[in-house]
Amino acid sequence: MLLETRQPMIIDLILNNLMADLKSTHLKEGDKAPDFKGYDQDGVLHQLSDYQDKKLILFFYPKDNTPGCTAEACNLRDNFQHLKKSGYTLLGVSADSAKKHQNFIEKFELPFPLLADEDHQIINAYGVWGPKKFMGREYDGIYRTTFVIENGKISKLIEKVKTTDHAAQLLG
Repeated sequence: MLLETRQPMIIDLILNNLMADLKSTHLKEGDKAPDFKGYDQDGVLHQLSDYQDKKLILFFYPKDNTPGCTAEACNLRDNFQHLKKSGYTLLGVSADSAKKHQNFIEKFELPFPLLADEDHQIINAYGVWGPKKFMGREYDGIYRTTFVIENGKISKLIEKVKTTDHAAQLLG
């Protein structure tokens, strides 16, 4: 029981400390947000222009159904109403397929769409793909990164995402 309670904290510690030396996105707060077009789990097209008058939380995560990504998505789910009341709209992005996203959404009852960026168009535009190191293994993957976009500009950039407390990072 104690391990279950501490597991998300351990995951955050591992992800933040072991990956701290990795290259980060080329974008910064105040930059114009790169335009994007992508399809969600239901085949609905989303593009930056759809969110022109909204505060968009565009969060990139490595993979559906993995411990850290599940913790992050569920934290955002559990705080979805608070985020919505604060005027935010959420869009998740990973390289998983629409079918995997649909299963992930159904399994964890996620109330926000997930874009299937299998060709890495959005991921590359936001500079969140590159070399990673985890437990001595090197590979290419998505850097867990969140952008808050308002009026076409990046108003907030979070590169050290706390998977179990991400909503607080966004609302704080």
